[in-house]
Amino acid sequence: MSSTLAGWLQALALVAALVLCYRPLGDYIARILTSSKHLRVERGLYRVIGVDGDADQRWPVYLRSVLAFSAVSVLFLYGLIRLQQHLLLSLGVEQMAGHQAWNTAISFVTNTNWQSYSGESAMGHLVQMAGLAVQNFVSAAVGIAIVAALIRGFTRNRTDRLGNFWVDLTRVSLRLLLPVSIVFALALVATGVVQNFHGFHEVATLAGDPQSIPGGPVASQEVIKELGTNGGGFFNANSSHPFENPTGLSNFLEIFLILLIPFALPRAFGRMVGDNRQGYAIASVMAIFWVASVALITFFESQHSGAAMSAAGGAMEGKEQRFGIAASSLFAASTTLTSTGAVNSFHDSFTPFGGGITMFNMMLGEIAPGGVGSGLYGMLILAIVAVFVAGLMVGRTPEYLGKKLGGREMKFASLYILTTPTIVLVGTGVAMALPGERAGMLNSGAHGFSEVLYAFTSAANNNGSAFAGVTVNTDWYDTALGLAMVFGRFLPMVFVLALAGALARQQPVPATPGTLPTHKPLFVGLLSGVVLIVVGLTYFPALALGPIAEGLSS
Repeated sequence: MSSTLAGWLQALALVAALVLCYRPLGDYIARILTSSKHLRVERGLYRVIGVDGDADQRWPVYLRSVLAFSAVSVLFLYGLIRLQQHLLLSLGVEQMAGHQAWNTAISFVTNTNWQSYSGESAMGHLVQMAGLAVQNFVSAAVGIAIVAALIRGFTRNRTDRLGNFWVDLTRVSLRLLLPVSIVFALALVATGVVQNFHGFHEVATLAGDPQSIPGGPVASQEVIKELGTNGGGFFNANSSHPFENPTGLSNFLEIFLILLIPFALPRAFGRMVGDNRQGYAIASVMAIFWVASVALITFFESQHSGAAMSAAGGAMEGKEQRFGIAASSLFAASTTLTSTGAVNSFHDSFTPFGGGITMFNMMLGEIAPGGVGSGLYGMLILAIVAVFVAGLMVGRTPEYLGKKLGGREMKFASLYILTTPTIVLVGTGVAMALPGERAGMLNSGAHGFSEVLYAFTSAANNNGSAFAGVTVNTDWYDTALGLAMVFGRFLPMVFVLALAGALARQQPVPATPGTLPTHKPLFVGLLSGVVLIVVGLTYFPALALGPIAEGLSS
């Protein structure tokens, strides 16, 4: 069997697995977010932190809870990283520099997991477990909590209450992320992923030279890294490292985990709004972009115009032989269309157009299916814009799920859409304007520009993957990319929660013959067009200077 055929069979098996999980997992998530009952352990946690589990919050209070929790998380993780040499299981790792520790703390709290360090040599086991892995859980739970608040904005009427952040955070962590992680961590261990507390073992290579082999609790962090669409690797090579991703089966499981919750959330959305067809429509748009991305990256990476590429069967530079082009392309599309950032190949070595697609995936806002929670609320914002555009075409006040979309609602949606492109383009422009930062580029011309553009696109969209090829472990880049992560994560949340509050205060309006059906193929096509035109074309000039220019000149 050829590697290409094996890759496409893997993609079909992945689709089948996701389809089988769509309904049961989506229904389970909906029950978690709508249940009025608290587990005993949850009630105990509420007493410890002083929270009334039955008290709903207004959107400003919900937002303050999110920001306060995230700020405390940053301070805790920063302190843990800076003090790790004094902690247990430090493995003798030296203290991380202040600017890099700040960047890392921001990165994991914002679900970005951008890493300007080598994991196995810069982090002890305790920091990996108690710091990074814990943030992988709670940062993912924060994203689901935000989309839950937005959905309640559609379902509630004449109220200013959107639920309780602390309840949502606790339930998602304990009832969803933790049990699924335990099951699949065991599955990853069974495929050969490392799980131990070993430090470095000195071994002799075949050439007789000594080499240090690191161990650690890899599988337990690997599973939530993928399930929570986080992406930070235990090792510097991430999911191309044989200890993190040793076989084709582990590779399949990791891609499945990346897509599992984001593709199930539209079903939860449909259940919560009382119309499963709405979930199918959103999931269809997500699936269209995911399939197109996988196909395009695979096509571009399979081209082989030179003798070396022809002999290898395609552009194999930077790819693991055990995965091949198809499985690497499938992983690359899935990780950049979500906010995961994990990689099983080196995106910087992709062909210009193949690498450009990975960048474009993030520029779309990572909505197909997107990050855990963030993908769905991003798609719902674009659905609101699509309904508004349709309303302008026929000259009537737009409505979505029984809520009118007036000037206030559209201002919040517009600010959401403009936030990330502003951060990406301004950050890239400033970096290219500073001679010192340009000197850190290992490549010149269009490819060098692509590396910088990719870095800010990844940071602002909370992805975390990198083209590499540019020295980012500097005071300026650690600060600039850290700010891009913060603003790219929390400013959109402000607008989402404000929009949810505005929707919840409305009285629902009944559907009329003039109401746009938002569950039919026409709306799926309209929403797909809005995604491409409103979001995608924003970045076209920048893409023309980077991967497009490089691709046309090669």
